[in-house]
Amino acid sequence: MLKKALLTLAACTAVALPAHAAIVVSSVPGSDPYAGPAPTYNFDSPTAAWDGSVFFDSLSGHRAQPFGSTGGYASVGADPDGGVSPGTLDVTGPNAILSLSFIWGSIDDYNQVEFQDALGNVLATFTGGSDGIAPADGNQTSADSNRLVTFTITGDDRTNLAKLVFTSGGQNAFEFDNVFIERLPPQNNPVPEPATWAMMIAGFGLIGASMRIRRTRVFFA
Repeated sequence: MLKKALLTLAACTAVALPAHAAIVVSSVPGSDPYAGPAPTYNFDSPTAAWDGSVFFDSLSGHRAQPFGSTGGYASVGADPDGGVSPGTLDVTGPNAILSLSFIWGSIDDYNQVEFQDALGNVLATFTGGSDGIAPADGNQTSADSNRLVTFTITGDDRTNLAKLVFTSGGQNAFEFDNVFIERLPPQNNPVPEPATWAMMIAGFGLIGASMRIRRTRVFFA
């Protein structure tokens, strides 16, 4: 009985590994006016979280305010007229990140955003025109090329994600605005996964089996 309980516990422990971490992207055409969630950062006023450039106008051949954006917007480019590249947005906070979204303006295939942990290790990389972010034709007025892009974050990446690094390898800039960060509520107590419940139940069974063995053991003088 005890051996069987130990084997069961070992099997459950092997299954109860941390959930696989992943960052999954999806996007929809943008809108004017903007119709996404209330932004955490809209770049209308300075924020210490962003070390890149902020603009309030467009400059032909260099940068353009994203479709649906109002006020300031963030931009990184290959030259100062499009913004300093790369630029880093600090997304650290007291609670895990569930999802993150922003307007990705006039998408180009040389626009890139990296999701990194606090040590600079890359958790995921997304490039315009691929990974569900398309089309990448640089159109500055089309809703389809100025998309509301959402990144859904799972597993350990929810707590490991610390910063987003934006780069643009081409002539024109990577413009974005209205960054929204959805975090796990402070009062939220995650429900254990089924494998974790199985491990706990197996543990209780092991303790019970051990107690029964002790009670039924016979000693001879």
